[in-house]
Amino acid sequence: MAKRGDFLSLADFSAQQLWGWLKLARDLKAEWRAGGNKPVLQGKTLGLLFQKPSLRTRVSFEMGMRHLGGDALYLSPNEIGLGGRESVADVARVLSRYVDGIMARVFSHAHVVELARYSTVPVINGLSDFTHPCQGLTDLFTVWEKVGRLEGVKLAYVGDGNNVATSLLFGGTKLGVHVSVGTPAGYEPSAAVLAQAQAFAAENGGRVSVTNDPLQAVADADVIYTDVWASMGQEAEKAARAAIFPPFQLNARLIAAAKPTVIAMHCLPAHRGEEITDEVADGPHSALFDQAENRMHAQKAILADLL
Repeated sequence: MAKRGDFLSLADFSAQQLWGWLKLARDLKAEWRAGGNKPVLQGKTLGLLFQKPSLRTRVSFEMGMRHLGGDALYLSPNEIGLGGRESVADVARVLSRYVDGIMARVFSHAHVVELARYSTVPVINGLSDFTHPCQGLTDLFTVWEKVGRLEGVKLAYVGDGNNVATSLLFGGTKLGVHVSVGTPAGYEPSAAVLAQAQAFAAENGGRVSVTNDPLQAVADADVIYTDVWASMGQEAEKAARAAIFPPFQLNARLIAAAKPTVIAMHCLPAHRGEEITDEVADGPHSALFDQAENRMHAQKAILADLL
């Protein structure tokens, strides 16, 4: 469990806490569209610590802080050398003297955990190899916005059982969602992640199912979600994965197997023609770009609460 004030994994929070952020995200988005957010973070600065590049993570956090009246300071991989040029513990202790919060986008989840351990200001996991909680909260917000509810919704995730799948499993099962994972044999989320998600589902009315049949995964789904087949750091596996994953491509065939009102989601960047087709990404079922915008609003809720 993270110390109070950190945002490392959706597994760390109760359904009540998650709903609090979702409702705050809804309110902040409406306020922004009505003319702008109140400067509730005036005088606050968020340090943005990057090991991995990102379009959405950097811009959504920078603009989120700006919308709320605060500042963001971008720290590139070459400037910091986290865990190499300087120890993770020392980076955490130094940054804590300068900024009011740290957002870290890292390769190893151990790094974000260590940052949180030694930091005296809130640490937000902007992505790690284990989980992607900011994306997960965004996704739940987007489903709630599009479907009108979360309890009883079937969200089918097709593709690699990666950090995004983990966040959907943790967050979804806390809020009564049926998370159906369709993935090739050997690429399922870990047994530990599935066991934890099953426990959350039992407590909160959610469901978890895992199959190696993509059509079974998406049957009667309200939402179909996919992600890249090979994440950053898995480039050596790209060719092997490209030969295994095509049946799990989010295409017209999978859309037709779900509910007629199904929405298609992808956290982006998308490798069009691989895990998702142009026909789906740009078609009437797509929520990809509303989802991308919602990163900013969901993260504003986290920032407004923690900072």
